[in-house]
Amino acid sequence: MKFEQMIGRVVCAVALAMGVSAGAQDHIAISPVADVASSTPWEYGALLQGGVGLQERTDFSFLMIGGHLGKVITPEIGKGLFKGNLEYAVEVFPFWQSYTPKFQRINCPSGATVATQCSNPYTVGGTYTGASITPIQLRWNFTHGKRFMPWVQAAGGVVWTNHKYPAVGDLNVGDPTQTGPGANTSVWNFTPQGGVGAHYFVKPRRSIDFSANAVHISSASLGDKNPGVNVSLQMSVGYTWWK
Repeated sequence: MKFEQMIGRVVCAVALAMGVSAGAQDHIAISPVADVASSTPWEYGALLQGGVGLQERTDFSFLMIGGHLGKVITPEIGKGLFKGNLEYAVEVFPFWQSYTPKFQRINCPSGATVATQCSNPYTVGGTYTGASITPIQLRWNFTHGKRFMPWVQAAGGVVWTNHKYPAVGDLNVGDPTQTGPGANTSVWNFTPQGGVGAHYFVKPRRSIDFSANAVHISSASLGDKNPGVNVSLQMSVGYTWWK
């Protein structure tokens, strides 16, 4: 073999090795956020969520355990801080509880106008247990970071409870809609909501998640009255797998 040919082969081998090494380094160097943003992955997550009522419902509190299933439906759009993608998701909480004040009510016959015409006091309020699903959740993921991926979202869902929720406060004896356990309300309530949060990638395609959501709870007048929970603040923590 001529010396020039040998040198040529050595140079080619070194160049090939450098190319492979650079490719491997590029793969290693890619950030976890860029990794999931380079495609349209599925997101599977487990969630623990809790919160409190606001405004006139500061004596209400909440606890939920469930999961999140999402699908990124667009490639990255935009540039700079607002660069990101759109995700559609569903959240399900098979365990849902709300803790509310207890108070006494009485059974009143039709036409009763004073409390002495009523009898059999009973307790309403307390703990409500149920399940919720949020089938419409649109989330914008901001993908300019390396490990930290914040997001904003708007969503809507429904919650079912084992008793009509929430119980109405003071009894008006002359009002027949305020007699009987759980009167005036509904076991079905709607949950329009919006919030902010973030994924923090602890390893490629694995993240811990934090969020804060403002949730409105309303029966949309499915019952005689619609006391609802005008605003509640729900905080969640979770863990996500990206596929």
